[in-house]
Amino acid sequence: MCGICGYISKKHIDEETLRMMNDSMIHRGPDDSGVEIYGMHGSMQGFSVGFAHRRLSIIDLSPLGHQPMHSADKRISVVFNGEIYNFPELKKELSDYPYRSNSDTEIIIAAYLKWGKEFVKKLNGMFAIALFDRESQEIILIRDRIGKKPLYYEIEGDNLYFASELKPLMLRPGFSKKIRTDVLSRYLLQQYINAPDTIFESVYKLEPGAILTFGREGIKIDKYWDIATVYNRMRENPVKDFNEAKNELKRLLTEAVRCRMISDVPLGAFLSGGYDSSLMTAIAQEISDEPVKTFSIGFNEERFNEAKYAKEVASYLGTDHTELYISEDEMYDLVDSIPQYYDEPFADSSQIATMMVSKLAKSKVTVALSGDGGDEFFCGYNIYERVAQAQKLDVLGGMVHGIANAPGLSKLHLEDRLPFKVRVVSNNRNKETKTQFGSPSYITTARNMVQGDTLPINYEIESRYKVSDWQIKRMLLDMDTYLPGDILCKVDRASMKYSLESRCPILDKNVMEYSFRIDHDLKYHKGIKKYILKEIAYDYIPRQLLDRPKVGFGVPLDKWLRGPLREQLLSTCDVSYLKDQNIFTPEFTSGMIGDYLIKGDGGPATGANYSKIVWSFFVFQQWYQKWVV
Repeated sequence: MCGICGYISKKHIDEETLRMMNDSMIHRGPDDSGVEIYGMHGSMQGFSVGFAHRRLSIIDLSPLGHQPMHSADKRISVVFNGEIYNFPELKKELSDYPYRSNSDTEIIIAAYLKWGKEFVKKLNGMFAIALFDRESQEIILIRDRIGKKPLYYEIEGDNLYFASELKPLMLRPGFSKKIRTDVLSRYLLQQYINAPDTIFESVYKLEPGAILTFGREGIKIDKYWDIATVYNRMRENPVKDFNEAKNELKRLLTEAVRCRMISDVPLGAFLSGGYDSSLMTAIAQEISDEPVKTFSIGFNEERFNEAKYAKEVASYLGTDHTELYISEDEMYDLVDSIPQYYDEPFADSSQIATMMVSKLAKSKVTVALSGDGGDEFFCGYNIYERVAQAQKLDVLGGMVHGIANAPGLSKLHLEDRLPFKVRVVSNNRNKETKTQFGSPSYITTARNMVQGDTLPINYEIESRYKVSDWQIKRMLLDMDTYLPGDILCKVDRASMKYSLESRCPILDKNVMEYSFRIDHDLKYHKGIKKYILKEIAYDYIPRQLLDRPKVGFGVPLDKWLRGPLREQLLSTCDVSYLKDQNIFTPEFTSGMIGDYLIKGDGGPATGANYSKIVWSFFVFQQWYQKWVV
């Protein structure tokens, strides 16, 4: 787990500047750093290439794992963030290469020399790779299949810059901090900015499963792995038998955990006491020769506290368990650090708890397993139940919508008088966003807060999945958007704040692809979410330790925003401030937030999602003051 940055440019960027850019990510790699600049020839003469790397040593702790790393013939240079879990197998297959290290980085070089860009299809892991091929005079950027590792790139004329985070790009000479206001309405509701978009006009995120090539013919981006394409290909060979699916999935999960336990530094696991983290921990404990170190955080409010359940699971499995109870004040103290480590606006408030458990884990280990991906791939979120209900009501909703908008009746605004749930189903007429229904009032608020044109609040891409079942469609959508854009981003920045590597066995390539083959009825079975995953978990842990209502902890946003953060919030939504900023609609935004700050049931701007919108606004303004002003 590391940080990378660099460029291919006709502009002069000296080694000292590149080093400064690189060192802005020292938290991602405190153990070592490397900065190198190369010339180009032929039709690319006049360009120079800069590669820089911050290293968190996990595999081969010796200096031989130093990056940038070069091929034996000096043709290839590479910087790489992540882990290639199947590198021992690839090393055997590529035994002809003259290896100098035991690092998985060197496998990237050997595989590229053997298979060219197609080598990425051989990799099983999480990765962001930058590779310089002196023979083809190309720079190649690659991001892993599901977007576990971040990779930003900036296009400025004929120049390309890249980095694991935005900080290095913002530090390069001449960087333009022009805000993309069209993404902000979506951000206010979604609380993150999904790839390929970013907060800046000239900067993009390389999408998961994508390869960017910069060479003689300019920039080209190709997808080597795509959720919709892979899902439909896997469904050509479905698995409907429960025992067959369970046994193979269990085998694949075991192998995914096994290869993620390869580490030359201490390793442990996050343990919330829920199904996903408990199952990953149980498999790791079965494989390990000694008790696995596990970590959980607890809250003093009983209704939010899952630590006691995690402790029961840890005790049953026999792990070396560490728990820490945290107070609201301790969480609040992390608010000011959000823009430093989430250097693009990101407002999922569970980032705070994730930072705290990462800090706890780092006190004893450098690598931690997590259960991320279980909800998206095996139908775990409550929204999937609501989506199934909405599909059943869709025809009726269409009839209601048609009647309410019939000639002569539309002027009566009958839909606005319907009960909220009926109105949501009635208004859900866009075939590209069928599974993303919600309150029009929240969407209207988010749009009205931002000046100028905006992107659609929802992702208008659902027809690309070519499935009729709305649950499946929403799961695939979440894999494309919410999982990489929110969940994986949250965990990456929170863990790397403390130089901790997070590994996700459920997001193993083989597990993901096999999950697509499993019949949906084995995931959502007679109203039971994550059915097959739960049945595997019961093989390791007694049912009574796991079967309980999910306890979600929410940061007390209303209390904070209306209390200790109130004055800071008011200062950034003042009409004169907003006019000078020229991003948000001054009178509307200031008025809406003023209404929100007035406590009272049923009053203006007091619904649950207004808390999210106001928090997203607050986090943006906090970020803006840190990085733009």
